[in-house]
Amino acid sequence: MLSYRHSYHAGNHADVLKHIVLTLCIESLKEKEKPFLYLDTHSGAGRYLLQSEHAEKTGEYLSGINLLWQQATVPQPLTTYLQVLKRYNPFDTLKYYPGSPLIAKQLLREPDKLNLTELHPTDYPLLKQEFSKDKRAKVLREDGFAQLKSKLPPPSRRGIILIDPSYEIKEDYQKIPAALYEAYKRFATGIYLIWYPVVSRTQTQRMIDGIIKLGIKRVSQFELALKPDNNQKGMTASGMIVINPPWKLHNQMETIMPWLLSVLDTEKTGNFVIKELVSE
Repeated sequence: MLSYRHSYHAGNHADVLKHIVLTLCIESLKEKEKPFLYLDTHSGAGRYLLQSEHAEKTGEYLSGINLLWQQATVPQPLTTYLQVLKRYNPFDTLKYYPGSPLIAKQLLREPDKLNLTELHPTDYPLLKQEFSKDKRAKVLREDGFAQLKSKLPPPSRRGIILIDPSYEIKEDYQKIPAALYEAYKRFATGIYLIWYPVVSRTQTQRMIDGIIKLGIKRVSQFELALKPDNNQKGMTASGMIVINPPWKLHNQMETIMPWLLSVLDTEKTGNFVIKELVSE
């Protein structure tokens, strides 16, 4: 099933959290000169017009990135993320939201590499066009989960791997622990970022428990909820599981998360989680 289009959800609160964590992790790898691989399993179209029919239909960005865009001051760890957004929106108006691949494109250095995959027949050509002149990037119309076997480990033995399926296909919840196990066997020192939605807490927790049971060390969780868990349709929260988190990440998120909640949780019904799921 390939009906999911991220253009309906671009710039929502889940994107904000995901891309903040992604930006901080990329910046941490850049502290050393040795190049690294950025591997994105479900890349989407690359950039999204927030005044498009899709984005306007849901209006999710209005309660996400739009609220951050209006802030006069932000915590210092957020400056790089917002600088990337301003490169795509040089004027005061927030017009475009860059997806994970374009955020990585702006932050990676010349020797670094990008491996991007997207299966959707409409989004893949858009992604391909975005990177048509970028010699660092490989853009493939292939199964993203399969890349975790075929492209790891990278020659540099350094890398960041973003796994963020739409979860439209319910089997994705079961696929992630198995795919992660195969990837980690090949590349145990990589930084793995697994994004997840909370639509059904039971289903999400089952996946997280599956990751914990893999026996992988150094696993952290960062979750932002804008509504309490409920049985109604829709996403109430989202989070990032981070394997091999950079040493500064917990402290950075302890600064960011309370501020982020105060800006995005307009109804004052949410909360956040910063947790070490598995230690050394």
